[in-house]
Amino acid sequence: MTRRGLLLFALLSLLWGIPYLLIKLAVAEVSVPFLVFARTAVGALVLLPFALAQGSFEWLKTQWLAVAAFCVVEMVLPWGLITHGEVSIDSSTAGLLIAMTPAVTVALSKLMGSDERLGIRRWLGLFLGFAGVFVLALPTLGGGLLAVIEILIAAACYALGSIIASRWLNDVPASALTAVCLIGAAVIYAVPASQAWPTVMPSMTAVSAIVGLGVFCTAIAFATYFLLVREIGPERAVVITYVAPAVSVAAGVLVLSEPLDIGILMAFALILCGSYLGTWRAPQEPSVSATSAS
Repeated sequence: MTRRGLLLFALLSLLWGIPYLLIKLAVAEVSVPFLVFARTAVGALVLLPFALAQGSFEWLKTQWLAVAAFCVVEMVLPWGLITHGEVSIDSSTAGLLIAMTPAVTVALSKLMGSDERLGIRRWLGLFLGFAGVFVLALPTLGGGLLAVIEILIAAACYALGSIIASRWLNDVPASALTAVCLIGAAVIYAVPASQAWPTVMPSMTAVSAIVGLGVFCTAIAFATYFLLVREIGPERAVVITYVAPAVSVAAGVLVLSEPLDIGILMAFALILCGSYLGTWRAPQEPSVSATSAS
């Protein structure tokens, strides 16, 4: 990997590892709809000038259906589900559950008619990944199980989003696609956000978390991801999915004093090993990148 690629990889690991911490900080003071609206609106404002600089939006006339589907499953649904889930569970747990996205992508592709053979290694990976989810979810059975289910549905949404992007949006300009989807998500959340607007000014901690989510973890993170794909290719860029959860766990433990017990460590190992094996391909096999915006 080049020095530029290494720097982009490290930056994206941070940008896609800390959203769960920032969501946890913000959702303690503002409503779920308001937080998602603010995040998407800020991200759209940052990215829109770059999208406009790329030129025409003519592609939207023919690709609008795929763009709308991508917007819903990559932003509207998962960001609402993750934010609501983090009302009840730790940010580190949410980050680990989202690490299932690559394995879920493989499973969904198979269910959607992919003729790709998985083989024993990849079936084992899927089994280990879901075993890790079970270990992580077991302590929540007394309360918080709904939140775990919400995060897993969000991971499935991300997986579906990566399939839509790879099959129908390959030729769409990245910045323009992201900006359009962020605007769409902001419009969808505008009405529920207006009905749940904060009655008092949030603290600087919450405001900083919201701005950080929109500017760094959304706008800059998407731009960094696309630069990373150009630099090292989609097959190697997908490894980010295995590094970002470690950042989310570390951030939750160090900043919020969230627990780091043997169960979390076991789940961490099972989920990451499962995702790695579940998405493993022989060197000659083509690979589809699984993007997941946190």
